Amino acid sequence: MGIASRLFFLFIILSVLSSPAQNIYLNAGTLMSRENFYESLPRTLKVSNDESSSHVQGVAVDTRNGYIYFSFTTKLIKTNLYGKVVGSVRGFSCHLGCIELDLATGKLYASIEYKDDAIGQGISGGDAIDRENTFYIGIFDTDKITSTNLDAERSGVFTTVYLPEVVSWYNDSIVNNGTKYPHVYGCSGVDGISLGPQFGKTDGENFVNIALGIYKDNSRTDNDYQVLLQYRLSDLDKYAMPLDQSHPHHNGPESAYNRYFVYTGNTNYGTQNLEYDSYTHHWFIAAYKGGKSKFPNYPLFAVDGTVAPVYQTLKGFNPEQKGMILSLATDGTLHKNSGVYGWSQNVGSVGIESLGNGYFYIATQGSSDGLQNCTIKLYKWTGATVNPFMLVE
Repeated sequence: MGIASRLFFLFIILSVLSSPAQNIYLNAGTLMSRENFYESLPRTLKVSNDESSSHVQGVAVDTRNGYIYFSFTTKLIKTNLYGKVVGSVRGFSCHLGCIELDLATGKLYASIEYKDDAIGQGISGGDAIDRENTFYIGIFDTDKITSTNLDAERSGVFTTVYLPEVVSWYNDSIVNNGTKYPHVYGCSGVDGISLGPQFGKTDGENFVNIALGIYKDNSRTDNDYQVLLQYRLSDLDKYAMPLDQSHPHHNGPESAYNRYFVYTGNTNYGTQNLEYDSYTHHWFIAAYKGGKSKFPNYPLFAVDGTVAPVYQTLKGFNPEQKGMILSLATDGTLHKNSGVYGWSQNVGSVGIESLGNGYFYIATQGSSDGLQNCTIKLYKWTGATVNPFMLVE
């Protein structure tokens, strides 16, 4: 290597080391192996909300630009990779749930619920009963989140897409096995959301999949599937409108591009966090455990993204219904009586983010002095049958 080449290489190294923290991670991948890059990420990071809220609902990580996003139910917080707050969006009177970042566009997708149940009343009090129930896919323009306490309605950083099917399923009742039950599928709204390729493929067009929230109810048999609604990104862009919480809009597609079912057994509030991982091609489903004795009641499942869906009769529905069934990954523990695969490791229900190459940030909730906080820790996927995520020391 000549003198000029050595000086240029040294200049590149010094430029990276003297850059802001976010740019170190943006450029570090060009100077070290991919494995070393992920090993260089912070092992643990804690972020606190500075105002009253419910617990953290989801996290999303931008390793390209060096930011992390935290959903604290009624507030979105943006930090750098060391936990310094650099922006936030507040003023939500709804349940802001799981979040998912599209690295290609900088759009952050979120599940949004305005509803009149105990969760809605816990957030908005009596207003939750008086207003209409509305459910949206929310879209943040993360490039515009450059300061703290931006207003969700007036700052121009947030739009929403109305989900009329979900509204109908939440409001309506259904007769199954001769008994009338509230909420079709047991629908409590929407929660888990993730972005990835079509089921049965490992590349190509990316879609947004958002999961229904589903109430825990051991008395019915038509609530044993996780239900995923799939949307094309172009359709979401076409329908997106600014949020107006006083006059909620109804601009959205009449139905999802696809509707999928995952047989897991009933869980408490359905899929809390949904996360696609390109390393395993799994769609991870993190949930609160269910209580039906015929099921294993795992808190963690995964859809095998390489297996195409199959149109089949749904179990537990009378009169009979059919739907597109997704296959669970078989590297978990098999519960023979139900045929359900999953894991007993209780992780990810309040946040799980695939970083690539088998690395994940997994969130836990906490509180101090009446304020909520979130701690994320770095994990490595091992594929073990019982505890597949190993903490990176």
